[in-house]
Amino acid sequence: MKSKLSELSFNIIMRIVAGKRYFGDQVANYEEGRKFRDLINEMFYLSGASNPGDFLPFLQWIDYQGLEKRMLVLKKKMDAFLQSLIDEHRGHDRLVDEPDISHLPYLQGIINETLRLYPAVPLLAPRESSDNCTIGWFDIPSKTMLLVNAWALQRDPELWDDPESFKPERYEGLQNEAYKLKLIPFGMGRRSCPGASLANRVMALALAALIQCFEWRRIDEELVDMAEGSGLTMPKAKPLEAMCRAREEMVKFLFEL
Repeated sequence: MKSKLSELSFNIIMRIVAGKRYFGDQVANYEEGRKFRDLINEMFYLSGASNPGDFLPFLQWIDYQGLEKRMLVLKKKMDAFLQSLIDEHRGHDRLVDEPDISHLPYLQGIINETLRLYPAVPLLAPRESSDNCTIGWFDIPSKTMLLVNAWALQRDPELWDDPESFKPERYEGLQNEAYKLKLIPFGMGRRSCPGASLANRVMALALAALIQCFEWRRIDEELVDMAEGSGLTMPKAKPLEAMCRAREEMVKFLFEL
């Protein structure tokens, strides 16, 4: 029963994400389904694997068991999978447009997870209590300045499973109500950022276009430095540098921009 129930769960999720089945006898493309199942199995294995290098740091120099190398390979395969979803839904006959975004929930999951781990404003706009009140079992006197630490809340292990890991799939199959009280990069309530809806639309459309039109890679083998800089928002201390190459089938559209 375990395998059948697992297949049921994955098919429901992937029908939401990609509009197709990847498990069972009614798979439209067997080879594509096999590759997807291999990706899932590898992801679960590496997520639960015990890495001796975490306990004996000197082993990290030699990548004992080869887990890090396998994760790098898996990352490239997952990137290719996302690329294939965008290509399948949008094809190569036109550029991605705003109505397409609703058919790309995994893309929105990437944006949500980025905003969760790296909110542009880690401390939300300050508020002043107009009267004596109680917040989170703390008595707050009148005229007290209050700051909400969105960065800490969005990494709180009591609110998020495995909070330090980047997992876009955590949002799959969830309605906004399931996480809107935990994911607050734009604040919440009447005084939330008035540009939140516009920002979400622009981010999704821009990211989808960048993925559709270009192939991306790092400038070297070093991981992207995510250290925080200083400023009104939370910029990266070291600006992002990447190399891109226009995808051959999209060149004609790039010339039209």
